[in-house]
Amino acid sequence: MTTRRTTYRSFASLKRDQSVCRACVDAGYHLESMPVIAPGEGQRAYMLGQAPGIVEGEERRPWRGRAGKTLRRWLEMDDDEFYATFYCASVTRCYPGRPASGRGDRTPGLEEQRLCEFWRGHEFRLLQPALIVTVGGLAARRLLDVRSVSECVGLRYERGEATVIPLPHPSGASSWLNVAANRDRVAAAVELIRVELAGL
Repeated sequence: MTTRRTTYRSFASLKRDQSVCRACVDAGYHLESMPVIAPGEGQRAYMLGQAPGIVEGEERRPWRGRAGKTLRRWLEMDDDEFYATFYCASVTRCYPGRPASGRGDRTPGLEEQRLCEFWRGHEFRLLQPALIVTVGGLAARRLLDVRSVSECVGLRYERGEATVIPLPHPSGASSWLNVAANRDRVAAAVELIRVELAGL
């Protein structure tokens, strides 16, 4: 059963309610997992992805699959450093399953995105991150209102008191990284993230 409080005073109570959230299922959406919850609390930065993948849905921890390994390689972080640095969340919190085509993962619909936005609002309020890293086009569009990763990766944005630095999705299914100029954009974005983390 989904419980949503008006306000949360701690991550413990937020995560407790979040871990059993079925708001999208109650609204008629078929999902393939329970919510994926970030380990730890008190991280210095916030990472926002699109949605958990199949491995994340099984383990109920973010960035556990191949894309997560690629992401940590870009950032030159091992598992412990990565999870201690970033509070990892996503636009939607459950593995959405495969699309009708069978290729990749299904992109969550607008109503699913809206239903999960509730959790992100409370996370931002509790964490008050100085740095937000978006991963993939959907996360960048939701937070920055940009059209694509091509226009924003390698740039630095301000959102209230936070600096936002977009990354592309590190998925092997994407051909975006096959272009040399895009790989240069990723390198520039990673350097911006390192500079911001050093200043936190």
